[in-house]
Amino acid sequence: MTNEKLSTSEKDLAKTLFKAYSTGKALDMTEYSDVVTDDASAYRVQDYLTELKDEKIGGYKVSLTSKETQDLFDADAPLYGAQIDSHVVQGPHTFDNTKLMEPLAEVELVFRAKEELSRTDSLEELLNKTLVAPAIEVPDSRFSDWFPALPKHLVMADAAVGGYIVYGTEKEASSVFSSVEQVANVHCQLFQDDVLLKDGVSTEVLGNPLNSLHWLTEKLATQGQMIEAGQLVSSGTFLLPEKLTAGKWKAVFDNGLGEVNLSVVE
Repeated sequence: MTNEKLSTSEKDLAKTLFKAYSTGKALDMTEYSDVVTDDASAYRVQDYLTELKDEKIGGYKVSLTSKETQDLFDADAPLYGAQIDSHVVQGPHTFDNTKLMEPLAEVELVFRAKEELSRTDSLEELLNKTLVAPAIEVPDSRFSDWFPALPKHLVMADAAVGGYIVYGTEKEASSVFSSVEQVANVHCQLFQDDVLLKDGVSTEVLGNPLNSLHWLTEKLATQGQMIEAGQLVSSGTFLLPEKLTAGKWKAVFDNGLGEVNLSVVE
């Protein structure tokens, strides 16, 4: 990643986002909405923000993978955010709510690359090159009152409102799924304190979460990047997010994927 092409205003926004990330003091989105006005600018800010965090990339999250979520942010394609290694954690995990800003909960499939993933990989090759696990992704933003009002380019600049990725037991993707098509038939239920909040299905993720993974390999390639061995990709939510409030959260998946758990304490 490089900040050579950043304008002064883009650098300043990245530094401001990093300060908000470090202090937990939220920003007013209306003060920054005209700083980034296209995808290239937004990703430049994101790249510099990632550099400022001074930590290796643990993986990526893909957002806006359904028409419903794209419509919320006036978008016609997904977007991605780099996630630092310490924010990709195995469940069960406990969060101190005072350390979060305005977190949400989403249910997703995550894929971990066993080797470098290429834009030329077919969906079947991606299945064979990855581990898969159930996950609760915790989007969180450096802007106040952000969902669903945050402009798309500020979402992108803010590492796709990356918070944490909490994942469950990892398994060989090709052992869990006998075919690419089966990945489009995963169902999940999201619970808080044993109360069912929502259920969702993997077809919400670009028709098949492997399509999301493939989209990311292509998008990163256009920017001279790739998904490296060991990195994890949160592929997109099965359902519209819930506010992550205090309590015990659980996402239960079928297809032998199991469950993932996290707790939020005040």
